[in-house]
Amino acid sequence: MNFDIDLSVKIAGITMKNPVMVASGTFGFGREYNDFYDINKLGALATKGLTLLPKQGNPPPRIHETPAGMLNSVGLENPGIQKFIQEEWPHLSKLTIPIIANIDGDTVEDYHKIAKKLSILANLAALEVNISCPNVEKGGLAFGQEPESAFEVIKAVREATKLPIIAKLSPNVTHIQTIAEAVVSAGADAISLINTLLGMAIDIHNQRPVFHRNFAGLSGPAVKPVALRMVWEVHEAVNVPIIGMGGITTWQDAVEFILAGASAVAVGTANFVNPMVPIEIIEGLKTYLYLKERKLQDLIGAAHDTVPGT
Repeated sequence: MNFDIDLSVKIAGITMKNPVMVASGTFGFGREYNDFYDINKLGALATKGLTLLPKQGNPPPRIHETPAGMLNSVGLENPGIQKFIQEEWPHLSKLTIPIIANIDGDTVEDYHKIAKKLSILANLAALEVNISCPNVEKGGLAFGQEPESAFEVIKAVREATKLPIIAKLSPNVTHIQTIAEAVVSAGADAISLINTLLGMAIDIHNQRPVFHRNFAGLSGPAVKPVALRMVWEVHEAVNVPIIGMGGITTWQDAVEFILAGASAVAVGTANFVNPMVPIEIIEGLKTYLYLKERKLQDLIGAAHDTVPGT
């Protein structure tokens, strides 16, 4: 076969040489994974979540394994914006792949300030706005659980920056399409989903919840069917690129998300099990496209055009 395999994709004006990213919170700032492979082979890198001031995170335990994934209650531990700019950005800025800064805030004003501060960084590709954080102004309800608060956060970030904005949506909602429509109307250029599902674990010996905050975020293969369904729904609701994530561990998983409507995919929990998973997915996609004699762009949302069983 003489077939040109093109894995490149554009997300909100960002050119990626392949559609495989690493999800925020599972890759730190990339230093450790360089021991396993050249991370410039990735499509893009989303940083650990950044807050205005440093955060120590939650007390241990922070991680609990489940039969098909894991619960985490890390609590957004991070060095804060200033230390990120001083200590992490110098090495990240030398990479040849797009760097996407994931940002989190307790208030709408926090998001505005963070976006403004990060906008000064030359070559920063985009901001991924995590609206799954508790809104302290509304008693802890996540910004992303209501279209109105989701709109306000993205609007504030849009006013603070000219960088592309990727809204990272929470799955802990009744109507994901309504939230997606709200963030796009506020100025989001792309959407990433899903973040973790809310879950918990109980220690039967101590007879109390495992985590200090009782609830934690569930990720891993167990959430994939939910994530896939939400990517499908959002693809039908809005006309912006989607980055699909949630339980992706193989290239086959990645193909499913792309067929459902994702233009790119992000690998999260699987990085902890096998650091080479993103590279294996890239190679698997190449082989799949070669055998199907298709281009990546032809596959995005292609499952919507078919009738089940045909």
